[in-house]
Amino acid sequence: QVQLVESGGGLVQAGGSLSLSCVASGLTFDTYSMGWFRQAPGKEREFVAGISWAAGSIYYADFAKGRFTISRDNAKKTIYLQMNSLKPEDTAIYYCAASPRVAPTTPSEYNYWGQGTQVTVSS
Repeated sequence: QVQLVESGGGLVQAGGSLSLSCVASGLTFDTYSMGWFRQAPGKEREFVAGISWAAGSIYYADFAKGRFTISRDNAKKTIYLQMNSLKPEDTAIYYCAASPRVAPTTPSEYNYWGQGTQVTVSS
């Protein structure tokens, strides 16, 4: 049974930082592309960042470039999202996801999802 478990969310003031983690189990982790998505109330789930199985390819949504950094540790079956210079509009539930595809950026390309972790940025 595949499980993805996110952690690290919380409340932070605008301009602050948070670091999210996602631990995977039940899958051959180093054969999957991994990604972070987010969903704010009343909005569709949107792509944040993705990383290929060997971390040779990393890609970001435009809003994340320069502020967010995705990384992975295959030995620990974990991915990370370092978020800096946070803005109130970054408030959302953040999800990690796993995909067997190359450079996936849409929710339909991902097979497995975590339960999400809430990030709230106050102004």
